[in-house]
Amino acid sequence: MKEADRIVVFITASSEEEAHEIAGLLVSEKKAACVNIVPGVDSLFWWEGRLDSARESLLVVKTKAALFPDIVELVKRVHSYEVPEIVALPIMAGSEDYLKWLDIACQ
Repeated sequence: MKEADRIVVFITASSEEEAHEIAGLLVSEKKAACVNIVPGVDSLFWWEGRLDSARESLLVVKTKAALFPDIVELVKRVHSYEVPEIVALPIMAGSEDYLKWLDIACQ
């Protein structure tokens, strides 16, 4: 597997509780090898034609690119937002041991 076959997915959640729920589902269903939860993220964004802000939690999801459609489906099913942030960036390089673990940990 090439490094670009692995991705990091950013997902924002409305609360720490929601972030933990989503992270738990992603890891228990083997859609992610690991999810970091960063609480207390201040977000500024456009919503419904006006500038808005929110205190959110950020999920940093390490996974395989092939699992991204499953992740989008799962997150949309349980997320409280009408349009949740679910964006992926390729992992271009990484520790060989870590990348092997990632491949084994998520299926």
